[in-house]
Amino acid sequence: MTAVIKGIITVVFLLISLALIVIVLLQEGKSAGLTSSISGGSGTFWEKNKGRSVEGTLAKVTKYAAILFMVLALVLNMI
Repeated sequence: MTAVIKGIITVVFLLISLALIVIVLLQEGKSAGLTSSISGGSGTFWEKNKGRSVEGTLAKVTKYAAILFMVLALVLNMI
């Protein structure tokens, strides 16, 4: 019974890790924000509403996938 559960958790762990890699690679770099803060540029509409954009959604999904990855890693270590 525990071998089946460990196998299922391992497969989910691998899928989460692959999804996490893809999600991180899809995200934009943060260098654009750094240059605008140095030059004193004001925030645009897209920067202010970043939480509702695709970048904001990817950031949220990355956070939750990373938390799930860590929890599954701990569970696999305990089994």
